[in-house]
Amino acid sequence: MNTRLVLVSALALALVACAPAQSDTQSDTTAPTASQPTAEATPAVITPASATYVIDPTHTMVLAQWNHFGFSNPSANFGDAKGEILINGDDMSQSSVKVSLPLAGLSSFSKAFDEHLAGSDFFDTAKFPEARFESTQVTSKGNNRYEIVGNLTIKDKTHPVTLEATLNGAGEHPMKKVPTLGFDATASIKRSDFGLGMYAPNVSDEVQLRITTEASQAAAQ
Repeated sequence: MNTRLVLVSALALALVACAPAQSDTQSDTTAPTASQPTAEATPAVITPASATYVIDPTHTMVLAQWNHFGFSNPSANFGDAKGEILINGDDMSQSSVKVSLPLAGLSSFSKAFDEHLAGSDFFDTAKFPEARFESTQVTSKGNNRYEIVGNLTIKDKTHPVTLEATLNGAGEHPMKKVPTLGFDATASIKRSDFGLGMYAPNVSDEVQLRITTEASQAAAQ
């Protein structure tokens, strides 16, 4: 037998014998593990104090957005909102919302278009100076979310509207030092229901509403 081949074979066997064996346990610990999903935190329940809260028009916006011939998605703001939010903290289903929107505060961010919207083609604000919303039912959906059903009146035409609302916060206002709360809400309406259907369906009949509001208790006299 070739002496050199024997020596090489013996050396190879020695190296194998001296190599540490990798245990099954060690293999398991070094293997990558799948990350575990993190449970989403449930928001703390906000319970506002029972009271009548007066809407702050400077921190309230009612934005309407629609599609224009498939090219753009303009919006307009119904500003200077007035109204009250009556809160029953023990039973939120007994709460209510009442709001009026003076159409003189309507702004499309274009003076020429504002004049068009105020004219007889659309809101006819000389004859119908305001829009109104009054709730008829408030239902808790959990996690500070509420479904607010009510009647929206524009141009003396009244139709039911459902707001999907979120109570953002409630507590003492740091500047006013009075109890304050704030909501965000969304809704979808058909403008043709209210005599505003010109150019539909090329200009979308469906209008998306996005609302944010603050309301505070009146300061003690």
